[in-house]
Amino acid sequence: MAFFKSVVSIQRSLRPPSINCFTSSKKCVSSSRCVTTLSLTSQKRRGKKISMVTAYDFPSAMHVRRANIDVILVGDSAAMVELGYDTTQPMTLDQMLHHCQAVHRGVTASMNRSSAKKPKKPLLVGDMPFGTYEYNDLDIALKNSYRMVKEGGMDAVKMEGGSVHRANAIRHVVNGGVAVMGHIGLTPQAISVIGGFRAQGRTATRAREMIDEALRLQDAGAFAVVLECVPANVAKAVTDTLEIPTIGIGAGNSTSGQVLVYREYHISVFLAHEHNFVNIFQVAKKIHCRNLHICYTLSDDMLGMMSHPHHEEFMPKFCKSYAQVGHAITEGLDAFKKDVESGEFPSEEYSPYIMTDVEKALFDRLLEKDSAERVQKQKDAEKKSKQGDEYEQLSLYGGKE
Repeated sequence: MAFFKSVVSIQRSLRPPSINCFTSSKKCVSSSRCVTTLSLTSQKRRGKKISMVTAYDFPSAMHVRRANIDVILVGDSAAMVELGYDTTQPMTLDQMLHHCQAVHRGVTASMNRSSAKKPKKPLLVGDMPFGTYEYNDLDIALKNSYRMVKEGGMDAVKMEGGSVHRANAIRHVVNGGVAVMGHIGLTPQAISVIGGFRAQGRTATRAREMIDEALRLQDAGAFAVVLECVPANVAKAVTDTLEIPTIGIGAGNSTSGQVLVYREYHISVFLAHEHNFVNIFQVAKKIHCRNLHICYTLSDDMLGMMSHPHHEEFMPKFCKSYAQVGHAITEGLDAFKKDVESGEFPSEEYSPYIMTDVEKALFDRLLEKDSAERVQKQKDAEKKSKQGDEYEQLSLYGGKE
């Protein structure tokens, strides 16, 4: 009997942790300790820019959290930058959950190891992958959203598109208790429909439609909207019309915030420190990766991926560090957040999508036609959001400001 008990004990010790990593997270009981959907709206109202960065794994999540980025998006762009697909369409829900769980663990670990007395937890948003929310049966979208929250540890989900059907899906999911971020403009999941990765809203008619789409998503209960690859003047018109925040990517600097893909400027950081990498890869060629731990050493320990200016992660005694890549990543993330909050990024150099003068004039005339109606809608939305903002500040559930 004693032998049986010892075997069971060993089996339990070897059992992997539950996939429901949401249960292991620190609960945010105060709005001063975490970013929330309501605090983002309040941030827009105060004129403070919102920073958002994608993360796909444990190390990237730790780096992004340390930089005090407001929102971490576990993007389905992982299909392209992590898994090598040509588009985001092949990404499955199970694959997304795998990445969401890793990011959640990274954020939790970073919070636990933070030197700050009250580290701020970013809002975690997970992309709903293609084929998980588009059905006429809206319960499918709700069911899959629940999985992103319960199994993936996400605070909210993101859905692409601004059609009436998409708004209905968002409304159904929000009514079911899951916060939703919208996404219009270039919607990568729909590239077979829009004809590839192409800028959107460059004609007056299409730009005006985007305003209607954004309002539709706001009315459905979305707490924010991503605007991807649209002219800056169109993004500004959408942002001015909405009460909820807009997060731009390739949409000028008049949006409420900015998002970039982690791997894109991760590579830029590598290039900026290229002289450190020549010797690294020469050494790496001489190492034959015969076991998993040495492979891990190549990617993290040897390159110092998890290094940080204020502390270092554990490193095996046999490992020599040839670079402090983590330091460079931290510097890049800090600079991004600073540039976003100051409005320095994106400058005109990084806002390449424009309308012709003729289309601009036509777009302005279209906006004038129903300006009064849009202003009234904005006032109604502002009243609702202010009531919600006040509710959050009361800290009714035991939180201490």
